[in-house]
Amino acid sequence: MSSNLEMKKQVVADIVEKLKNAECMMVVSYSGLTVEQVTELRKQCRESNVHYCVLKNRLVNRALQELNIEGMDSLLEGPNAFVFSEKDVTAGPKIISQFIEKNKLTSLEIKGGLMGTEVIDVKTIKGLAATPSREELLATIVGCLVSPVSSLVSVLEQIAEKKESAA
Repeated sequence: MSSNLEMKKQVVADIVEKLKNAECMMVVSYSGLTVEQVTELRKQCRESNVHYCVLKNRLVNRALQELNIEGMDSLLEGPNAFVFSEKDVTAGPKIISQFIEKNKLTSLEIKGGLMGTEVIDVKTIKGLAATPSREELLATIVGCLVSPVSSLVSVLEQIAEKKESAA
């Protein structure tokens, strides 16, 4: 077997692994981005444990076939980048959406993606981008749990002060 074919099989296997590990995978059209913009976007992705890469549509399609995922053919046309969010389903959508908004880009376009094995559209991805991250949700829950306790402490301190002043 040729080394080129072996290399392609390895790339497909790597893509299959990325798809299995990803909470969310997005397909974005990136034509027209400058080198500086792509470098900054990759840096932001790395900082958030999100993997941004350019892959051949044909190889991604093979990986999807191996996983029996259908319905992404229309997304796999033209030059695409793929954004894999492994730990936080909202991380990739947030980074890409904020990057587009901050830089007022028309050259970076979200086309759709996957959540698990389910194909999702742009509207769903934008909804994920607007959703608080796991850490933000946990902080809110902790805040809700701590709030009644701090209120109780405050009330107890006021009662203690009233008793002291009465005595």
